[in-house]
Amino acid sequence: MMPQIIPSYKGWRVVIWPNDHAPPHVHVLGPCVLARFDLLCDLALVRYKSSEGFSLKQLKLVEAYLLKHVVTLCVAWGAIHGN
Repeated sequence: MMPQIIPSYKGWRVVIWPNDHAPPHVHVLGPCVLARFDLLCDLALVRYKSSEGFSLKQLKLVEAYLLKHVVTLCVAWGAIHGN
């Protein structure tokens, strides 16, 4: 299990895999759902990339939550991936 970078939100975990590829991004995982959001670190933004099982309303909630933590996530991506 990956160390927790930011707290889970509504039962969904936010994960940065150490063996993952560029561009910087996070995976949001929960029971029967998953999503990927790219981290636009230079702009302090996140961008929806793909998902399975999430409703549009849930994706908007996740996006707003990630946006609150985008700086922390970008720092973590750099620490994990060295860039």
